Amino acid sequence: MSVEVVTFGCRLNAVESEVIRRNAESAGCSDTVVVNTCAVTAEAVRQARQAIRALRRERPQANIVVTGCAVQTEPQTFAAMSEADRVLGNAEKLSTAAWNAGDDAPKSMVGDIMAVKGADAHLIDTFANRTRAFVQVQNGCDHRCTFCIIPFGRGNSRSVPMDAVVEDVRRLVANDYREVVLTGVDITSYGADLPGAPKLGALVRQILRQVPELRRLRLSSIDSVEADADLLDALAGDERLMPHLHLSLQSGDDLILKRMKRRHARSDAIAFCAQVRRLRSDVVFGADMIAGFPTETEAMAQNSLDLVDECGLTHLHVFPFSSRPGTPAARMPQVARDVVKERAWRLRERGALALARHLDGEVGMTVRVLTESRDTGRTAQFTKVLLARPAEPGLLLDLKVAAHNGRQLLAA
Repeated sequence: MSVEVVTFGCRLNAVESEVIRRNAESAGCSDTVVVNTCAVTAEAVRQARQAIRALRRERPQANIVVTGCAVQTEPQTFAAMSEADRVLGNAEKLSTAAWNAGDDAPKSMVGDIMAVKGADAHLIDTFANRTRAFVQVQNGCDHRCTFCIIPFGRGNSRSVPMDAVVEDVRRLVANDYREVVLTGVDITSYGADLPGAPKLGALVRQILRQVPELRRLRLSSIDSVEADADLLDALAGDERLMPHLHLSLQSGDDLILKRMKRRHARSDAIAFCAQVRRLRSDVVFGADMIAGFPTETEAMAQNSLDLVDECGLTHLHVFPFSSRPGTPAARMPQVARDVVKERAWRLRERGALALARHLDGEVGMTVRVLTESRDTGRTAQFTKVLLARPAEPGLLLDLKVAAHNGRQLLAA
């Protein structure tokens, strides 16, 4: 393959990597490796730099292009890397002009992401090595959580027009994708910048109504405080909207949530999960949680541990707090690194117990599985299943659950 894209981070990056691949190939790039970076933590940036150095050792003659959120937030860092031939910002990586700029173009092309207006549909037909398709509905974020660098990598919130999203989904379904995932940076802020300010729920209902042949519609991470009535009605009334919500919770302590500049309280998270569970009894919740946020005490950390049970969380993503230069949280009193790591470990252990309880409840049940590879698949609740017999990727199969191994279900 003349163009290879190495993707770090979120599902939105996965969408954009396909656009990058298409644009680079159309521009005639050969022997090119594009590293699409993530900046959500300092560790993500470190891993990107490590990967770039390794790629240069392995492929000394390749043209290495580095892009993504880490480049947008730290352009000088990556421009200074001798291993990188070109450095493109988040807007430039999606621009055909940047890929056609030629040999005379400057090494670093990183513009002002805050000046970018609007979001376009990417019109992707296929996703390499994936059995579910991702559709970008929104980009950027207008919120300023004190720990988060991402708005400075992605810019302000901007939405893809509803008709364009529906057409994108329709085209992917016509290309035999059985599941589509709506993705963005803050998808529950969808539509605020569009005429009439439609909300995410209206978009979801429009997709379900206008693309009846779509078998599965899934949402990426949502902010529960922004979930609108139409979204909850769609979840309650249409089984094609998957009963799996991944919530941006971050903490279970009210004072820490306030210092994070989050817009929900602990009680809001608990009430939301209870409300959704009443509407859709088979729903499961995932959540992002940060361990060791500055000023966090042991009692505050315990509140986060308890929230796992009180919300009935199943799939937990735990992040040890990572100080990002330029954010307010970086200037707050820090928790010792060994304490941060220990609290993250405890949160992960609590998450493992919660997942095991969910897996226990699935044993003996028949579940519908979308196969991801010849050996694995995912249920509607996004639970991983190990297949008993090889199957073609991209199939929807009804399988009996024989057991589990603590991490995934085992099909009979």
